[in-house]
Amino acid sequence: MQISRRKTAQIKVGSLYIGSDHPIAVQSMSAIPASKVDECVKQAAEMQAAGCDIFRFAVPDKNAVKVFEAAKKAGVTMPLVADIHFDHKLAIECAYGGADKIRINPGNIGSDDKVREVVKACRANGLPIRIGVNSGSLEKEILAKYGSPTPEALAESALYHASLLEKFDFYETIISIKSSNSKNVIEANRILAEKCDYPLHIGVTEAGSPKTGILKSAVGIGALLTDGIGDTVRVSLTADPKEEIKAARDILKAVGYNANGINLVSCPTCGRTQIDLVSLVNEFESRMDGIKISRPITVALMGCAVNGPGEAREADIGIAGGKGEALLIKKGEIIRKISEENIVCELISEIEKL
Repeated sequence: MQISRRKTAQIKVGSLYIGSDHPIAVQSMSAIPASKVDECVKQAAEMQAAGCDIFRFAVPDKNAVKVFEAAKKAGVTMPLVADIHFDHKLAIECAYGGADKIRINPGNIGSDDKVREVVKACRANGLPIRIGVNSGSLEKEILAKYGSPTPEALAESALYHASLLEKFDFYETIISIKSSNSKNVIEANRILAEKCDYPLHIGVTEAGSPKTGILKSAVGIGALLTDGIGDTVRVSLTADPKEEIKAARDILKAVGYNANGINLVSCPTCGRTQIDLVSLVNEFESRMDGIKISRPITVALMGCAVNGPGEAREADIGIAGGKGEALLIKKGEIIRKISEENIVCELISEIEKL
C-alpha cells in the first residue's frame, strides 16, 4: 500500500529538493577533520559513489571552510552541508565558500544581528538552513519547564529556533529533532509534524555500533516513515559512514518506499527444508549490492515445496527449494528447475534480465 507522506514545503539543497514532492534523501557525515581537505574530498567522492545524497562536514575553524570548494573542483556533485556551532562568521564564510546548506542552531549563534547576518548570507547564495535540536542542546528555560528532554521539550525548542529565522522572513528551513531514545524521536517528530510544514530530517543520534544502531534507527526512522513523516534521513552509526548509507536504504526499502534495488524475502526454514537455505541466502545477500537493477524488485528465497511456490509467486522472482534443487519462479510462473549448486548464479542472471 502506498504511504501518504505529510505535505511539506519544498526546499532546494544544491541540485536536490527536500520535501514531500521528492524522494527521501539519505545523508551521512564525515568524521575526518575538514581541515584535512584531501582526505575529506576523497571520502566525499567515495560516499557519493556509495549512494549518499547529502554529506556533512563539521566546520570548527577557517581551515575547514576550504573543503567545500575543493570537493566541488574535484567533481563531487552531491550537496555538501556545513555544520556550524556558535561562530556566525564561519557560517557566513561557508555560505560564500561553496557549501550547499548551513546547519546551525540560531539560538547559539548569538544576537539577532548575528542571526540576521547568517540569514542574509544564505539568502544571497540561495542556501537553506537546517536547524538541529537534540537532547543535549535544549535551552535552560525549556529544560526547566519540562524537567527533562521530553518529546514536547524537543519540539518546542525546534519551533523556537525556527521562529528566530522567521523573524527575518527566512523560511528555507529544514528541521531535525534527534535523541538517542527512539521513542522520544518518534513522539517529538510527530508533535512537530502537526505544528509546521517544514521538511523534517529524521534519525536517532548516538545510536551506537551497527548491531545496536541499526536496530534503534529502524525502530525510530521506520515508525516515522510509516506515518508519512520524514523527508531526509540519517542512520548514525559508530562505523564507516558507508554503512550508514546501506542501512538507511535498507530501512527505506523495508518500509516500502520506492527505492531502487532488491527487497529480499526468505523463510526462516523448518523441518521440511531440504536445501541449505541459510548458506544460499548468505551468498545471495553478499552479492546483492553488485546486481545491476534499475528499479525496485522483490526476490524470494523459500526453503520448501509446500509453501514456497505460493509465497515465491508474490515476488518478482524467486526460488522454492526441493531436495538438492529448486524451482525458479518468475512473475508467478514456474520457469525451470535449478540444481542446488547453481541457484545463486542462475538467480542473479535471471534478475539482471528483468
